[in-house]
Amino acid sequence: MNVLDLFSGCGGISDGFRQNKFRIVGGIDFDKDSVKTFRENFPKSDAICADISKITNNNISERFANRNINIVVGGPPCQGFSNANRWQNEKNDPRNKLFFDFLRFVKIISPQIVLLENVRGILTKDNGYAKVRIINHINKLGYKIYPTILNASDFGVPQNRYRAFFVGIKKNILKNEFCINEPNKSDKVTVKDAIGELYKFKHLEKVDQYNLTNKPNTNYRKYLRNSNNLISNHQIVYPAKSTQEKIKHVKQGGNWRDIPKKMFINNRDNRHSSAYKRLCEKDVSVTIDTGNSHSNYFHPLFNRLPTVRESARIQSFKDRFIFHGSRTSQYRQVGNAVPPLLVKHIASKLKKLLI
Repeated sequence: MNVLDLFSGCGGISDGFRQNKFRIVGGIDFDKDSVKTFRENFPKSDAICADISKITNNNISERFANRNINIVVGGPPCQGFSNANRWQNEKNDPRNKLFFDFLRFVKIISPQIVLLENVRGILTKDNGYAKVRIINHINKLGYKIYPTILNASDFGVPQNRYRAFFVGIKKNILKNEFCINEPNKSDKVTVKDAIGELYKFKHLEKVDQYNLTNKPNTNYRKYLRNSNNLISNHQIVYPAKSTQEKIKHVKQGGNWRDIPKKMFINNRDNRHSSAYKRLCEKDVSVTIDTGNSHSNYFHPLFNRLPTVRESARIQSFKDRFIFHGSRTSQYRQVGNAVPPLLVKHIASKLKKLLI
């Protein structure tokens, strides 16, 4: 069963499908570092660094139409579907261009299933107008659409992360109504479960690879572990002294309100609740973002940001998944990704339709 990943980023969606024994035949993204990461982790796939809008219909046919692709996945932006501009030609709105390029691939390849991922607000934007337009456009290509919002923490990911998914299934293979949002009934996986075994690694200049000598003692740690127990992308860097002095006042689960007001140059009471947020090791994480120096989440014990590897573990990337590019780029790749473990659940549901 073959998957093509459009707007692939580093490959979070692809990794979730791979864990269900799907073959990732290709990934397309505009970001060079993301494609390098994708190529590293999916060496048998056709990783393409390109502007998807400049890939012609003939190129799509030549490269993918005969690859027996069962599923096309992707997360194109859809900001242009607005009730306010409903009288305009939606295809001419530049904010929708990538969405319609996504549809070009679907129309030419004609997969059995389409999976589209987006921010959860897309389902309620303009009283659902954006959702209706997206569904109508995909429906015209012969798919019945099932939209839903899922929180990654309900599916074994140690993080509150809500995303919208549109699952499109070719009407000729749909025998019964499709249900995707059955949550995992097991206990929540915590921040400590994800990164606690990395606490022992202290600050070492220019070192980003370590070896875990102990055996994993939880199911989630077993899931994460590399076969050689190596930890990569774990360069430990501390922020400026002034930031360290501020964050040392913040308790686990706390934020900027725990910091004495005199430590701020600007005396403000309207900072966002995520400012200087320290993770709580006994709870799930806040949403992992794409930040680095301006990150909105700090380590539960140490006065620093989580490393790329710690962030990746909270996102449910296994330790074998290697990230390339600058440290800033790696943070961005991790933060932009869909958690693989969440996608694994979706993929398992879709797999049953294709067997």
